Amino acid sequence: MSEERGRALATEHMSKVIQRLAGPDATPRGDQLDSVEAIIKENARVLVVQATGWGKSAVYWAATSALRSIGLGPTLVVSPLLALMRNQVEAATKAGLTASTINSSNLDDWDEVFRALRNDELDVLLISPERLGNERFASQLDDLMEKVGLVVIDEAHCISDWGFDFRPDYQRLARTLLSTPSASVLATTATANHRVTSDVGTQMGSDTTVFRGTLARTSLSLSVVPGLLPLERYAWVAHTLNDLPGSGIIYVLTVAEANRIADFLRHAGFDCKAYTGQLSTEDRAKIEEELLHNRIKAVVATSALGMGYDKPDIGFVVHVGSPSTPVSYYQQVGRAGRGLDHATAILLPAESDERIWEFFATSSIPDPDDVSSLLRALGDGPKTVVALESAIGMRRGRLDALLKILAVEGVVRKAQQGWELTGTEYVHDYAKWSALAESRNAEADLMRSYAGGKGCLMEFLQAALDDPNPGPCGKCSVCTGIAPGPNAEPDSRWIQLAREFSRGIDSTIEIRQRWPSGLPHKNPIHGIREGRAVAFADDPGWMEQLVQMRSSGFKEIPEELLSGSIDLLKRWAKVWPERPTWVTPAPAHGAHAEANRVLARHVAAVGKRPLIELFEWIGRPTPQNAPSAPIVEHLDQAIVLKEGVSIPEGPVLLCSATIQTRWTSTVAARLLNEQNAGPVMPLALHQLP
Repeated sequence: MSEERGRALATEHMSKVIQRLAGPDATPRGDQLDSVEAIIKENARVLVVQATGWGKSAVYWAATSALRSIGLGPTLVVSPLLALMRNQVEAATKAGLTASTINSSNLDDWDEVFRALRNDELDVLLISPERLGNERFASQLDDLMEKVGLVVIDEAHCISDWGFDFRPDYQRLARTLLSTPSASVLATTATANHRVTSDVGTQMGSDTTVFRGTLARTSLSLSVVPGLLPLERYAWVAHTLNDLPGSGIIYVLTVAEANRIADFLRHAGFDCKAYTGQLSTEDRAKIEEELLHNRIKAVVATSALGMGYDKPDIGFVVHVGSPSTPVSYYQQVGRAGRGLDHATAILLPAESDERIWEFFATSSIPDPDDVSSLLRALGDGPKTVVALESAIGMRRGRLDALLKILAVEGVVRKAQQGWELTGTEYVHDYAKWSALAESRNAEADLMRSYAGGKGCLMEFLQAALDDPNPGPCGKCSVCTGIAPGPNAEPDSRWIQLAREFSRGIDSTIEIRQRWPSGLPHKNPIHGIREGRAVAFADDPGWMEQLVQMRSSGFKEIPEELLSGSIDLLKRWAKVWPERPTWVTPAPAHGAHAEANRVLARHVAAVGKRPLIELFEWIGRPTPQNAPSAPIVEHLDQAIVLKEGVSIPEGPVLLCSATIQTRWTSTVAARLLNEQNAGPVMPLALHQLP
């Protein structure tokens, strides 16, 4: 195709798509035309890095329209989130294209979609990265790729090890699609610094054309409100929410926090809902729709509501807690103000942020010992994730992440019977993973500086993303010296409401269902019931008291926590199948043992129940961060019943100052069950995640 013909085709189809998407008077940007012209060249490789709201999706819809007009096959769009895929199907339809999707939520539609592809009735097919692991889809992939005219890798930072939201499944699928010689490839993102851009470009090929523009968002006013205590952050949000423009998103770092804040805001009279990856596809779609049409004031969301959610009139984004990188933060605040002249983005940093950063950072980097344990477990044949979880005692989220990393390396694969070895030896790339850890630490340092207000906030984000033209915005809270919200600390009435609400939420202690494999214990586990804890994780209602208890080495149990345990028991009693008839402290090592006794004595005295100390601890404390099997083996030796102590009949409250793995209470319950005693009902002051 001649340059003149290519330019004319790009102009014709870019103009047509822009007018359909943005109105009859809309005109394309010059760099949009340049991008489309580059894409429609034969076997092109193009990377577009532009700010959220710039119009990247319009580029690939226009390129699709142009390529289809000259007889080429459909466009295949790889998209990392269902929310994003739903928006893209709607946008493609609005742009005049026929679009469909293949994902985990529409299995019944797949045959019809494949039929439409065979008959050349689709212009666009959107798929999720996990499809490559599905045999039904993978069997169709070769035939599909023979027809495709353009491959679009949306949110392309996800295929880079250095990207803030690296996804192994996404990288694996991208590698497969990039190996297709006949189709042009377009990768797009708004959140890539030079290192990520270089990595993505390298994966695409040495002849990749890169279009990179300024990442400044002129419609956004950025602010940081530092120094608030946990309850003050809740109160600040409630105090300020009605003054924020329109509807918006309140981002948090964990599922537990999303549910807590959403519940509190509804309790305070606001129409808000929680949005997390734990919701069903249908529930997420419903909440997206409610926010889209401004039927709710705010969605309290984890990163599950992020990339590509297309609501042009989001008036505000509030972060209760900082993401770990400026790039991640930029991506999330980019949801606001895409179609508005003014929108607000506010960060309320929290002291607990860095513990959460560390957890997510370590889950994305494989530990050689964990890899060895996993490969040994797979050595005698395929295993399901459930079987692996039991065999090596690794938490599900970390196990899933590790399996995906090893699948990208070609060491394991998903088979009909579960995960299995491929025969490829695993070689741990110490240099790569050490460099990635250093990169994560550097990004965390940048986010600390941002949260500390060390310079213009927009300029800071631009510089962190290697924007070619960073500069002061003149309107952020650092540039103006004015932060949104109450001039002083939030009204004490809001703080009190937040405290009362938070302290009225009980944390459920789930029971362990099965013993780790390789142990002599018979499954399933008997003799223990669902328990309750006063506080979970960084509970804002109890933060001061939890810090006091931990900092004393568990030698001091605040009276408020002890009183909170009695209030919890009153609420819990409403659903007891049987009332506990006696109380005992859970077995523990060192100062924890005395803390458990303090709680048990208090509960027994107030509840007028017999207090009987049954357990002794022999030897060392439980190993930290070990798999379940070694923990249980250790507890089997460490926990014994005292000789000569009579065990009463009836349910027993097993009292612990803290609880985490739940194996101590499970082993204690087994010992009592062997004596025909129990069942055990765990009660804890603090449950750790």
